[in-house]
Amino acid sequence: MPDDETQTPTLNREAIARTPHDTRAQPLPEAAEGPSPWLLRLIAVGLVLAALNLRPAITSLGALLEEVREGLHMSGSVAGVLTSVPPLCFAVFGVMAPRLARRFGAGTVVCAGMAAIAVGLVVRPYIGSTAGFLAASALALMGIAVSNILMPVIVKRWFPDRVGTMTGLYSMALALGTALAAALTVPVTGALGGNWQTGLVVWAVLAAVAVLPWIFLVRDRTPAPGQPAPAAANASEAPPLKIARSRTAWGLACFFGLQATAAYITMGWMPQIFRDAGVSAGTAGLLLAVTMAMGVPLAFVIPRVASRLKNQGPIVVVLGLCGLIGYSGLYLAPAAGAWAWAVLLGVANCAFPLALTMIGMRARSGAGVVRLSAFAQSTGYLLSIPGPLLVGVLYQHSGGWGLPIALMAGLMIPQMVAGILAGRDRTIEDEC
Repeated sequence: MPDDETQTPTLNREAIARTPHDTRAQPLPEAAEGPSPWLLRLIAVGLVLAALNLRPAITSLGALLEEVREGLHMSGSVAGVLTSVPPLCFAVFGVMAPRLARRFGAGTVVCAGMAAIAVGLVVRPYIGSTAGFLAASALALMGIAVSNILMPVIVKRWFPDRVGTMTGLYSMALALGTALAAALTVPVTGALGGNWQTGLVVWAVLAAVAVLPWIFLVRDRTPAPGQPAPAAANASEAPPLKIARSRTAWGLACFFGLQATAAYITMGWMPQIFRDAGVSAGTAGLLLAVTMAMGVPLAFVIPRVASRLKNQGPIVVVLGLCGLIGYSGLYLAPAAGAWAWAVLLGVANCAFPLALTMIGMRARSGAGVVRLSAFAQSTGYLLSIPGPLLVGVLYQHSGGWGLPIALMAGLMIPQMVAGILAGRDRTIEDEC
């Protein structure tokens, strides 16, 4: 919490001390003691398990998209709609996360989110229709959406002196979950009889495990380190920021939206690009896994480096150039240089942990991070919705991948511009 908020209770107690005959005056609550070490360890474990579940619902589907399309009789355009559902759900449901967290507590919301992921993943393979598949996917994605928003908030609240380290930890876990789903879905499907429904439903087990640590945090109302007790905090609550006036917030939202566009096009369509180039289904899944696995070490390193820099623009440019080279190779020689392009696109996709780190750095207070996280992620995901859908339409009507890949490469330019704007050394409180 900001300094002016934590000082307010002290000033009020001094005023009370000067008016001893006022029997109505009561001392305000003292700042609460910090949480116990076991609670912080439990939160860290919960963050890692939650992060592991934030992408398998998407990348497992990407690995089996052709089988799902055939099983549900989907056209290319409808499959494009399917790959656009994640950012749509993230935009719509992500807006709800701050309000839900204020009312029920962040731990309760994340616990419910993990449960929604588990239920959605169990239901969707067996519902038997495209509409039902989309609805069950939306349920799982709703759980992912609210958890997406609250991850930076929980890090800022409970680990304010380790934002870069903890952001790197859960970003690394997120990348690991993404890569595991991409790499293992096809072989697991084969080992379990070759049924795509079984290959998709196994990821519900991981989500069910992630519910467990958050159950212990449902009733927890312990103030975070350095924050006053609830009554004191409410007495000094600052007026809401008019975040839409901040250029940094808009730059971060655009950067987040464009990197999300690239990520969901990659997760949804890259295996199909390689399969159409003559690569086997299993190898195409491994290539996607390599792309996602690049985020495992880099998602831990990049936030730590970015948090030490005043300006994150140079990192934005390096990641964007890797994306441009990767897309160029995918256009010119998709099969011959497949492993190189997978690595380069994996590096480019590390714009995601960079964006999360900048969310934590572009606001001074926990309340500011909540609003910035909700604004940047919800607005960004809203901006990313047309991308995967447009790729599906271009693919179906052009009969090849030339135009879709050109679109992907072209979007890297505005992504770099927006990232440079968002990476400047300033906060939304200064601009609002």
